[in-house]
Amino acid sequence: MSIKPLEFEKPIAELESEIQKLKVKSTSQKIDMSEQIASMEATLQETRNDIYNNLTPWQRVQIARHTNRPFMLDYVFHAFSDFCELHGDRHIGDDHSMPGGFARIGDQRVVVIGHQKGRDTKENLKRNFGSAHPEGYRKALRLMKLAERFGLPVICMIDTPGAFPGIGAEERNIAEAIAFNLREMTLLKVPIIACVLGEGGSGGALGIGVADRVLMMENAYYSVISPEGCAAILWKHRKHAPEAAEAMKITAPDLGKLKLIDEVITEPKGGAHVDHEAAAENFKVIILKQLAEVQALSTDEMLDARYNKYRQYGQWHGE
Repeated sequence: MSIKPLEFEKPIAELESEIQKLKVKSTSQKIDMSEQIASMEATLQETRNDIYNNLTPWQRVQIARHTNRPFMLDYVFHAFSDFCELHGDRHIGDDHSMPGGFARIGDQRVVVIGHQKGRDTKENLKRNFGSAHPEGYRKALRLMKLAERFGLPVICMIDTPGAFPGIGAEERNIAEAIAFNLREMTLLKVPIIACVLGEGGSGGALGIGVADRVLMMENAYYSVISPEGCAAILWKHRKHAPEAAEAMKITAPDLGKLKLIDEVITEPKGGAHVDHEAAAENFKVIILKQLAEVQALSTDEMLDARYNKYRQYGQWHGE
């Protein structure tokens, strides 16, 4: 699969192209160019390390939005088995931007729910660009209640620019649907693990994000507003999005330092989009580890820990 490089990745792409040209020339003209190739490959490795070890928040946002990045159903395919999708919220209809159902991860039977984006226009229209309607959040809660009935852990995968802001969503009370999920998830008597796969946008993300453990992929971001939206408010122009991304502390490393998330899941060098299987394997290992820790608690201990986890957010400790 050909992956279009992001702007900051172009030096890497140019070196890879030059190396490929040298290899073709070496083969077609039967010339020994091994030294030149080895030298350029060493330069490529240095360049790759220099770029990916020093990513800015805005660059991470760009990676999080990459169209080749693995989406929720890609992780279901690679990290889970026996997925059985369930449909409908039993009130309005089905929301294709919020698939979910029964699945198995390792030896664990779980209910898995998440936002799903599309890679082309047709799929994006079906998935509503990953922005769920009220019925998506109500379907998610229905599945969580089903998980509680059967004593199954819930795995939530967050990847949305935000809940759908259209008139129809407002008419069907999307704010109430999200708020109701927040309350009910704090009380759910089974373990909940949430992971931000790419974009974690505002209440749309939080609507399935209240959990015993909140994880993030290395190049994901979690924010109350997009960097562009913040820039438009504070600087009156979207061109200041890079400064906004820096100021808001929305990336996984920053949120880990602030203790707003519990663990950062490592991605392959260059981002999850370069190797879906490796990213999914890292995801699976950490999910199972965190799930085992939560399952070691009694139900009362788990609910108390979940409550205290969110109560301490925003507390300031003076020197």
